Amino acid sequence: MEHIVLLTGRLAQPALERVLTGMAPAPFTWEVREIGLQVAGLMTADMIRRRVPAPVAADRVLVPGRCRGDLDALSAHYGVPVERGPDELKDIPQYFNRSPSAGRLDTYDIDIFAEIVDAPRLEIAAIVERARRFAADGANVIDLGCLPATPFPQLEDAVVALKAEGFRVSVDSQDTDELLRGGRAGADYLLSLTADTLWIADEVAATPVLIPREPGDEASLYAAIETLSRRGRAFLADAILDPIPFGLLGSLCRYQRLRERFPDVAIMMGIGNVTELTEADTSGINAILFGIAAELRAGAVLTTQVSSHARRAVREADVARRMMYEARESSSLPKGMTDALMTVHAKRPFPDTPEEIDATAAAIRDPSFRVQVSERGLHIYNRDGHHVDTDPFALYPQLKLDGDTGHAFYLGVELARAEIAWSLGKRYVQDQPLDWGCATERRADDLLHQCAPGPTKQAPATQSLSQSRSNHAPEVAQHP
Repeated sequence: MEHIVLLTGRLAQPALERVLTGMAPAPFTWEVREIGLQVAGLMTADMIRRRVPAPVAADRVLVPGRCRGDLDALSAHYGVPVERGPDELKDIPQYFNRSPSAGRLDTYDIDIFAEIVDAPRLEIAAIVERARRFAADGANVIDLGCLPATPFPQLEDAVVALKAEGFRVSVDSQDTDELLRGGRAGADYLLSLTADTLWIADEVAATPVLIPREPGDEASLYAAIETLSRRGRAFLADAILDPIPFGLLGSLCRYQRLRERFPDVAIMMGIGNVTELTEADTSGINAILFGIAAELRAGAVLTTQVSSHARRAVREADVARRMMYEARESSSLPKGMTDALMTVHAKRPFPDTPEEIDATAAAIRDPSFRVQVSERGLHIYNRDGHHVDTDPFALYPQLKLDGDTGHAFYLGVELARAEIAWSLGKRYVQDQPLDWGCATERRADDLLHQCAPGPTKQAPATQSLSQSRSNHAPEVAQHP
């Protein structure tokens, strides 16, 4: 059985041991080693090397998730793998129970076609820049959306420019002339051909996407599929997803019948009719639609991000396709793989109970304020007292910060974040921005360097805000 040594600090040690004991029977044996510091979150690789003598009798060493430094060098030093655990010690059971590929999610089998819906109105440079952003968010194909009764004189140049950048390109039009122009310019895909316009596929090399003459005309879609199948021509088939309440359920059934009739054809699903035309957070909508696409074993999804509420649609699609692929291939529910689509609420928002925070607060012997959140509300404490309320304005007078403007500003920001987290049921960690999943840009963590701790007294007038911000004690008792 694997033996794991978990390194921690004095404040977190009792809670960590309780969590590990609660995992019994654990699939490993364990030892918690306190390395002589108070706050586990301040641990660094250099500190570990100085305080933990080699060799370590373990198959693996787990350090706090916020430990900074070169763990590869530590692994070489001790001769066993040294790994970061989860940021919060209460997440350790989920950390060990997750599937081997969960967290990586590096495999998918659905291509994302990201449509530039107003391409005819954009200059070439703007089209290329939009394509770069889509590709950075996970798009595999850049779709040039043509507009009815809108000239697109730069169509060929746009295709050529995108191809020169290494993008796969599709042209999306109801105009046969535009489809021909796009195909002749080198587009990889044409959206969309019906049974009446299959002749275009004879004129250009681009892979056609087949649709019915009308959304409910399944017979015409099947006829187009059979025609190109006899010719040995590659294609994608799209049964057309209808918006709510104008036939969504019926259109999903069309996709199911399409798959049942043609088990091996490549299916595309265009999802903009649902994500764009439903005023609800698109992260959950994308999760459901990509779950359906995964069950269908669709080969591609066409998405858009036009409406303001759908501004992260491509990035959400990228996360969703990876998560649903992993769920399908591992025959598991889409749980415990990533929290990137949980943009508003957290699965485990309050890892510490009020009683556990009380115990931590009682052990504090310095003036630095700590802020935590439990089901009871916002907790702020230092050696001088522990205050709890759901309203930051009720807490502020008790902190006695008159005249200390920098400190007051810092704690105001932290308490505002804490109030949002408590209200919504999100995870709050002091000195860290709230995690909104893939709904916002995630700041890259610097895993090699640690901010130096300092007192929470008033900073000199010449000190910058960013320096003052790092002078507050980080979260405690939340790390292994």
